[in-house]
Amino acid sequence: MLTVKDVNTYYGGIHALKNASLEVKEGQVVALIGSNGAGKSTLLNCISGVVPIHSGSVIFNDREITHWTPERIVGMGVVQVPEGRQLLILSPSWKI
Repeated sequence: MLTVKDVNTYYGGIHALKNASLEVKEGQVVALIGSNGAGKSTLLNCISGVVPIHSGSVIFNDREITHWTPERIVGMGVVQVPEGRQLLILSPSWKI
């Protein structure tokens, strides 16, 4: 369902993610745990297309989405719900 392979990204000259990899299979529930500054939010933002990926790949449902726009990624069904902000975004095309 979701495969992140060897993702690297930078904030200016800072190498923020170094060869980050993750695999989530259909039906799995996964928690991403780490200390402040470990790269959790950066990894999620890379998957969502908010932060550009320098190298590596993100594959969702057998489609490479590595350099897609955030809007296109949301259209595929990959959505973030920020903690504590009680934010919910619905697309008119989604059925509830």
